[in-house]
Amino acid sequence: MTQPPFPILWSFRNHNSGLLPKTEHFTTANRPDINRSMTRSILSLLLATIATYPVRSQVQIPVKNLDMTIAPKGIAFEGKVKTAVRWSDPSGEHVVILSETGPYRSQKFKHESDGEDAELFAHHFIVQSDTAVRMWKVYDYVSDCPLDLEASFIKNAFRVTDLDGNGVAEIWLMYKLACRGDVSPSDMKIIMYQDKQKFALRGQNKVKSGTDESGAEQYTGGECTFDPSFAKGPKEFKEFAQSLWDANLMEKWDE
Repeated sequence: MTQPPFPILWSFRNHNSGLLPKTEHFTTANRPDINRSMTRSILSLLLATIATYPVRSQVQIPVKNLDMTIAPKGIAFEGKVKTAVRWSDPSGEHVVILSETGPYRSQKFKHESDGEDAELFAHHFIVQSDTAVRMWKVYDYVSDCPLDLEASFIKNAFRVTDLDGNGVAEIWLMYKLACRGDVSPSDMKIIMYQDKQKFALRGQNKVKSGTDESGAEQYTGGECTFDPSFAKGPKEFKEFAQSLWDANLMEKWDE
């Protein structure tokens, strides 16, 4: 009898007893030529599968909260810390600090009213020989505002990713700026850095402004514009920025 090119288990049932008294297992152990052919076929299939399977990059880079009492020397910032994290990668140890001043009257700005000012800051440091060296800084503000004033980072929007899988972190921060005396949108921005390259998405958040005659809800704001840098970067950057924008689009008055 010609053996098949793969092991087959043949079972013979005794129909009188309903038992399986005997099982015969035929293999190709005595056919090395078939075994070699099977091995080559299986290896070829596995290699083809590995070659075509998409490599999943490390999307979210894990970070740890930075204990400011033992922070590396060389770290300097203004305002009250809102986020302080650290992580390590092949390029070294990284520290990011986000801070806000909250409303106050600053000598930095010229005032033509009784308005107040508010500033926010983001710093990225890399630690070299136990000393922090600043890689970049983001600074924004609202000045001389006599109304409701805000310059604040969006809660839970800070991210550190490696979307393109090149081992260089993308650092995402999102914030809003407002000086308003009514229910109107805030200016909103997403700033991302990969190494020293800056990407930005700017626009306004969205607020419910009322209802029309039919009772349908009406909204104001929500527009955004990508900087040209996103068109030149990997598509994953723009997709992630859009998803982050959409997730934080609606104004949250209770935060």
